[in-house]
Amino acid sequence: MKAAILQMTSGIDPRANAATLVEGIAEAAGQGAAMLFTPEMSGLLDRHRKRGSASIVAEDDDGVLAAVREAAAANGIWVHLGSLALRGADERFVNRGFVIDDRGAIRARYDKIHLFDVDLASGERWRESDAYAPGDCAVVVDTPLGKLGLSICYDLRFPDLYRALTDAGASVLAVPAAFTRPTGAAHWHVLLRARAIEAGVHVIAAAQTGTHADGRSTYGHSLAIDPWGEVLLDMGEDAGLGVFEIDPARVADVRSRVPALAHRRTIPPVEAA
Repeated sequence: MKAAILQMTSGIDPRANAATLVEGIAEAAGQGAAMLFTPEMSGLLDRHRKRGSASIVAEDDDGVLAAVREAAAANGIWVHLGSLALRGADERFVNRGFVIDDRGAIRARYDKIHLFDVDLASGERWRESDAYAPGDCAVVVDTPLGKLGLSICYDLRFPDLYRALTDAGASVLAVPAAFTRPTGAAHWHVLLRARAIEAGVHVIAAAQTGTHADGRSTYGHSLAIDPWGEVLLDMGEDAGLGVFEIDPARVADVRSRVPALAHRRTIPPVEAA
């Protein structure tokens, strides 16, 4: 079965980003992909909160989401829209991903649980929680590729989330991201391969790449990884579409050889010595 990743350099104009997404959906369908995966913040990437907030609207009013749903239906392809910045119920923003089926219907939503608040050695400072509310629910959804566990970017560093997803039956994990260059170079490949190996699952990680209109730089290297930890696709630093083959039967094969999932135990409380 074919799947595809759209590696993007999203900017500050949602209409331009929507056009890129619609074009990518058509191209992926034309190459025979059953499902397309897009990065975190596919519709808007703007570090200037005052300017960016003018383009952040409620889900029902979001033009990017509407365009992606229409394109999915028109091309008969499933889409994991990695995430959009949206206004939540209490007027705080949410970082929300969507799974959209081949008729344009929303099958699942996931709000990013772990928010990125960090000071990097490069001088970059990020405080996602200043504007965004965290999600409070892990999500698994049936797709043509199998049961898909949803996560977003910084979630990658928290293996308890992925244990919950795979305990709930996920055989594929989605990790859309906008990793910074320093953290990407140091940790991206290692963490994604670890998530695949520890549970015997496919991992599909669509990423932002390059230098963006708001001045930030992202790492790229969108990856597709099989349950043995083998890299099926590494898109490097160029924006564009990548297509790869995914074999759902590979999950059972790998888990039969290394049955770590069956050996999981609940860890008792730690006793101080």
